[in-house]
Amino acid sequence: MAIMVSGAAIMDAAILMVAADEECPQPQTTEHLVALKILGIKNIIIIQNKVDLVTETQAKKNYVQIKKFAKEMLGFEAPIIPISAQKRVNIEYVMEAIEEFMPTPKRDASKNPEFLIARSFDINKPGTEINNLKGGVIGGAITEGSFKVGQEVEILPGIKTERQNQIAWQPIKTKIKSIVIGSSFVKEKGPGGSIAFETELDPFVTKKDGVVGSVVGLPEKMPSVFNDFELEVELFEKILGIKEDINVEEIKMNEPLMLNSGTATTLGVVNHSASNKIKLILKRPICAHRGTKVAISRQIKARWHLIGFGIIQ
Repeated sequence: MAIMVSGAAIMDAAILMVAADEECPQPQTTEHLVALKILGIKNIIIIQNKVDLVTETQAKKNYVQIKKFAKEMLGFEAPIIPISAQKRVNIEYVMEAIEEFMPTPKRDASKNPEFLIARSFDINKPGTEINNLKGGVIGGAITEGSFKVGQEVEILPGIKTERQNQIAWQPIKTKIKSIVIGSSFVKEKGPGGSIAFETELDPFVTKKDGVVGSVVGLPEKMPSVFNDFELEVELFEKILGIKEDINVEEIKMNEPLMLNSGTATTLGVVNHSASNKIKLILKRPICAHRGTKVAISRQIKARWHLIGFGIIQ
């Protein structure tokens, strides 16, 4: 779920795949749809796949289940398209639905630019000569504003450091050397689509997703970095993602919770709880705006399950 929520955080729309030969909803289907709702993603298309494996009567029954489930979860009716991916049946209608129901959102290019890092890596092959080394690469999506080649940027909260047994997070400043969309290089890019920046960073910093969860922006024009924060919390009635019918219990003092904000995933320990507000100390700081939604998960039976969401105060 942490990977799903982090990935969905940079998306404007989503396709939910449901199998026609299974009862709907399955536990994980519910969890994923609620996660999309928390993230505010409303442009959703539902695909009823594997209709070639069931009878017409079974397909229709499953379709009704999907429709009822989606309306209850989302509060609105999402388009549902029966297909067979294996037989390539109705794929053209999926393409039509993407065009119709997933319009490119309007963005304000004048805002301070922000980029959510979903991946980071070293693109150099072993044995590359020092003079030929490429800088560290970060991948993700621009959420607002625009970035240009040659621009100085800051990465927050940055990288983990340790001095005299004290752990701290060090902000990083670097320059954008190139902007890549697919296999194309551009000089400037605004919101929309997954992109990558080649930077002047030592590739050691970005290898193996070293700065995933950080935010890129202009120095002095970045969101706040939180080592702890207060959340206004809304909990679900039931635990999502499991077949058992289990009520969500109130959040307890000293309870560890998994928190997802943007592409960042961190562990927070509750140090104050009152009414619908909790305060948490974060194991890994996050960079975010006040008012940002945070997905909250609790560990149940060796797996993290969504139990609600909070808004940073």
